[in-house]
Amino acid sequence: MAEEKKLSQKTLRHVFNRHYQLLGCFNYERQMSTGYAYTMMPALKELYKDDPEGLKEAVKRHLEFYNCATSTSPFLIGLTCAMEEQNASEPEEYDAGSITSVKAALMGPLAGIGDSFFWGTFRVIGAGIGAPLAVAGNVLGPIIYALINVIPSEVVRRVGFKIGYNGGSKFLERISSDGTLQKVTEAARIMGLMVIGAMIPSMVTLTLGATVDINGAQVVLQEIIDQICPFILPLGLVGGCYSLLKKGKSGTAVMFGLLVLGIVLVALGLV
Repeated sequence: MAEEKKLSQKTLRHVFNRHYQLLGCFNYERQMSTGYAYTMMPALKELYKDDPEGLKEAVKRHLEFYNCATSTSPFLIGLTCAMEEQNASEPEEYDAGSITSVKAALMGPLAGIGDSFFWGTFRVIGAGIGAPLAVAGNVLGPIIYALINVIPSEVVRRVGFKIGYNGGSKFLERISSDGTLQKVTEAARIMGLMVIGAMIPSMVTLTLGATVDINGAQVVLQEIIDQICPFILPLGLVGGCYSLLKKGKSGTAVMFGLLVLGIVLVALGLV
């Protein structure tokens, strides 16, 4: 029977304290990924201290794209700690890919909740009430802002982390035993691919402006392509970018490549 690995309370405190730096190394390729990996490092080092390869894979796992509201992220961080415990305890039986899938599935809804409540509601109300008082020199200005925005955010962070870790561990143990976790993970992957596919026609634009001569008439090449298969060019462009990323190419390099490609196609009069 595999040894059950549990994180110490000291390590969990370190993980929680580090989450305040989630935005400390924000970048436009993977956004908060570096901050997330930095936050998880104390837990990963304790869980995989005797498994260098496992530690390496875990760090790479948490360097993947991540973007979520900082106030609701501790719930997902606590849940991730519980999942990493299970993966470290049962490396052969546990699907490590489910950790990434759960993060990808939950960060969107959690971001919506955090941004709506703390960025769009509490912060605005707190600043609206506190700023005029602060400008007038009233010490109640920053105090009211803290009471309305900062304190609720801090409560949600601490309670969310505790619920994510404690409740998440029991919940994951239950759904793992009956196969529900595997089904949910697969469903999340399929849903993600469906959403990406649906976004391509509306968010990726590639229209050919070149014309071809058909029986003496000039016909726009794009119209012919659309009659055969609408939006095939945006789909091909996304597929090409995805293929480059899968081969290990940098997202930044791919973006610069698209910029150069666009300039060349416009200069040739093709788009």
